[in-house]
Amino acid sequence: MKQPLERTQVIALAALFIVITVLAVAFFLGGREESVMPSSSTLKEMAPPPPAAADLQKKKVVLFFASENDSLLHPEEREIEAGPTPAQEAGRVLEELIRGSRVGYISTLPPETKVRQVFFTREGIAYVDFSRELSANQLSGSEAEIATVFAVVNSLTYNYKDVKRVFILIDGIEKDTLDGHISLDKPLFPNYSLVAQQP
Repeated sequence: MKQPLERTQVIALAALFIVITVLAVAFFLGGREESVMPSSSTLKEMAPPPPAAADLQKKKVVLFFASENDSLLHPEEREIEAGPTPAQEAGRVLEELIRGSRVGYISTLPPETKVRQVFFTREGIAYVDFSRELSANQLSGSEAEIATVFAVVNSLTYNYKDVKRVFILIDGIEKDTLDGHISLDKPLFPNYSLVAQQP
């Protein structure tokens, strides 16, 4: 009678030991997992970078350059980054005009020129503010000045149908003229009669 009781106690103790062991293991493993679990800020750092944005949209525009062979302006197609506003796009058009032709035409704007600002009005006027190099480094002569002014005016009005006239400023100031031949005291209409061929 005494022997079965001892066996029962042994079984009970063994069962208790197993339960305690399982609880201890679960407790320690649980604690260890908590201690190595990265914080939310660490997870953010470990997260892979967001996927690259889709390629920016491009827009085809037409620029007007001079030529050694005549006194006309010649169209040249170029691709620029589109948006986010027409005025910002127009700034890129003028920057490409300053960079010059890729097919052998002559840029009429001095390469040191910077586009300071472009904005459009509801009345269809584009105000273009260039750095002082546009006038300071302007080639002398009426032909060169006409080519410079109308390369700007025609390039903007051709690519932006809402723009009817262009007002050119230098360092934010209205100038009477670039080199004494064309008045800049009012917005200018395009002159497509100066274009060698319609693009």
